[in-house]
Amino acid sequence: MFVVCGEALFDVFAGDRTPAGLALDARIGGSPFNVAMGLARLGQPVSLCAGIARGALGDRLMQALAEERIGTGLVRRLDAPATLSLVGLDNQGVASYSFYGHGAADRLLPAEVVDAVPEDTAAVHVGSYTMVVEPVASVHRALVQRWQGRALVSHDVNVRLNVEPSIDRWRAAVDWMAGRADLLKLSDEDAALLYPGEAADALAAGWRARGTGVVVMTRGAQGARAWLAGGPLDVPPVPTPLVDTVGAGDTFQAAMLAGLAERGLLGPAAMRAAPRAAWEAVLGWAARAAALTCARRGADLPRRPDLP
Repeated sequence: MFVVCGEALFDVFAGDRTPAGLALDARIGGSPFNVAMGLARLGQPVSLCAGIARGALGDRLMQALAEERIGTGLVRRLDAPATLSLVGLDNQGVASYSFYGHGAADRLLPAEVVDAVPEDTAAVHVGSYTMVVEPVASVHRALVQRWQGRALVSHDVNVRLNVEPSIDRWRAAVDWMAGRADLLKLSDEDAALLYPGEAADALAAGWRARGTGVVVMTRGAQGARAWLAGGPLDVPPVPTPLVDTVGAGDTFQAAMLAGLAERGLLGPAAMRAAPRAAWEAVLGWAARAAALTCARRGADLPRRPDLP
């Protein structure tokens, strides 16, 4: 089973003007929630580990988890608001985000949840801003330390400086995970924000030297690159009619993890030793999945029949 840790929130898209203001379209999202949904839609057993608000917004999140068949045994309902992310789209459909979440439930996950993670957990995924805001970041670190070496540990950097503006804090989180993650994923935008002017090959080599098994960098319209034990592997882009990029990176992450699971490569040692041909298949499949999401409005991730 997968355990995905982090925020579940609402992405809010601005619509047309109304007589009294502005129409808003609020859609369930959050990078870890999207990854959990992507895994469930691809036929993988998965639970979300998160703090979720009480009230109408939290109830809607819980309904979505039930509809997507995502386990809720590690969800904690809290008397705190739900985070809202106001999404802006440029002329090319590339998304930007403004977060409203100070004191929100996703940041207040209690530490007792670390002891509640099931023993049959095969992979733990962490990422996004809940790795850099407290107290939830400390809970996630404790969970990673508990499962390091026992389950595959996956980390998606997913920088959001409008949640935590400190570059140093984001770098510290990546550095901490570099010695513990079997699989570390980031985008070229993440790398440019955190390590301006540094070559991707050098960054990946440094993280692998510290213990990371595989590093994957998504590069938008240029595809992706992975750094394996046998050297770098480039993944070509998949042409698609672009609606927006919301959820594309999360789709890539979910499909990558699901692809490893389908090939029996979820164990830390098995993933690190996977042959190059297996990674070519897994990453190519993940790129096709992300392209499907880019052709849809919002984080509408594909299901298994969509991906032959």
